[in-house]
Amino acid sequence: MRLRTQRRSSARSSGPFRSPWTHVAQAAAALAAGMGVGRFVYTPILPLMHTQAGLSSAAGANLATANYVGYLVGALMGIAMPALVRSPAVLRGSLIVLTGSLVAMPATHSVTVWIVLRLLAGLTSALIFVVAVSSVLSHLRDHPAHLPGWAFGGVGAGIALSGLLVLVLRSVADWRAAWWASAGLAAVFAAVSWNLRPEGTPASHAGSTTGPARPSPRRWFTALFAAYTLEGIGYIVAGTFLVAAIEQSSPGWAGSGAWVLVGLAAVPSSALWARLGRRWSRPDLLCAALVIQAVGIALPALIGGVTAALISALLFGATFLGVSTIALAAGTHLQFPRSVALLTAGYSVGQILGPLVVTPLLHHGYHQALILAALVVLAAACAAAVLRIGFPHHMAVVRSTVPGRRSASAETTAVRTDRP
Repeated sequence: MRLRTQRRSSARSSGPFRSPWTHVAQAAAALAAGMGVGRFVYTPILPLMHTQAGLSSAAGANLATANYVGYLVGALMGIAMPALVRSPAVLRGSLIVLTGSLVAMPATHSVTVWIVLRLLAGLTSALIFVVAVSSVLSHLRDHPAHLPGWAFGGVGAGIALSGLLVLVLRSVADWRAAWWASAGLAAVFAAVSWNLRPEGTPASHAGSTTGPARPSPRRWFTALFAAYTLEGIGYIVAGTFLVAAIEQSSPGWAGSGAWVLVGLAAVPSSALWARLGRRWSRPDLLCAALVIQAVGIALPALIGGVTAALISALLFGATFLGVSTIALAAGTHLQFPRSVALLTAGYSVGQILGPLVVTPLLHHGYHQALILAALVVLAAACAAAVLRIGFPHHMAVVRSTVPGRRSASAETTAVRTDRP
């Protein structure tokens, strides 16, 4: 109770009081626009573009690759220019450009223009993701861990709502209407997130540390980086081909319905994984989430039918955001410089490699690709298991010696542990 009082008094003294749920809602809306709609709506629209817009399979793969390359460029920009992560103008500009790229998709039949538009969508979605996640992990660090989890759930909400839009429109309209409706949905989310506060400028700290000397986070971050990059490879194969794989052996509605279920399962998943962090460490949770996800990816390849498809969608949706939440929170806990941008960059490299690795297998359908993706995710779980060895569950806090900074009693409230 005393710590809560200190946190509230500290927050009020530093500026006007804001409910943390307001920040959660704004960050969730930003992630819903940038990731749930801007990034993932392409998956359910792609079959419509194949049948109605004459898009070939090779061109469809090129559009997906362009989006992944743009995402990597945006993540690298966040590493090279950290000021971007703290800029409201960057967030708002990215939301506008992203929405505009969705509006422009139905205005042409040029594959070249589509590639440019998906490249822009990937770049801006990465910037939105890095800004929103850095903001959440910065401003909500002294709040219960399930709050950032609900913010991550915005990705799932965007996937579910945009997937539902496409599912409804596919029977009454064409591919153009699907893009325009998605742009309208992104605009609504952008308006809600317009006043999101980015991460604040880091304070300059000088002086001594409290407690024991802080361990070097490099070896743990290396294992974390490897696990998250491998996850990018395996998860994107399922994220790209899961709907098509399900529709190969199930009724036409099953693929789109499964994608909506992925989004619905993703909404509460990050918050639930964060609550589990009260009893288990982040490395343990990361291993568990990756193993469960591998099972979900392999299921449609091993067992056919609608039931297996829906269980696969449920397991995949319940874990892919949870993995991101746990990994990014672990990087922040390790206090590794620019951890969010670095991990996002590794993740995006994995997303580029994933479709390239499985392309030779697609001549025989999607089953072999899904099995390979599941094996890669299991390899990510092995890397996460290495992270468990000697993981620093408690990190030392750097105190400022500059007069007028936080008091010692307030400083103790900032101690981060691996069990929130």
